[in-house]
Amino acid sequence: MIYIYIAAFGFVAIIFLTLRDIRIFHRTKIESYRKGALRGMVAGALAWVGMIVTLGNPLIGLTIELVAIYLNGKGKREDVFGDAPLAKRVLGETTIKK
Repeated sequence: MIYIYIAAFGFVAIIFLTLRDIRIFHRTKIESYRKGALRGMVAGALAWVGMIVTLGNPLIGLTIELVAIYLNGKGKREDVFGDAPLAKRVLGETTIKK
């Protein structure tokens, strides 16, 4: 039963990071964050499948989750935060560029 909570945590982490990348791309228009957001959506879908599979077979489901987290890995990104505090980095707050 604990396995479904582990899988759900992985899914939520991927979705959170994807939403953060979307917000940063929307504010800065930096292409690497758009690619990261697209990769996050694919990884989120795979994590969703892994979470469902975990209900029936935890070993296979958590393996799918691990693959999804690996695919969502951080790519090359530009520094958009500078000296921002941790809270602003977590929430993806950046200066808006037009």
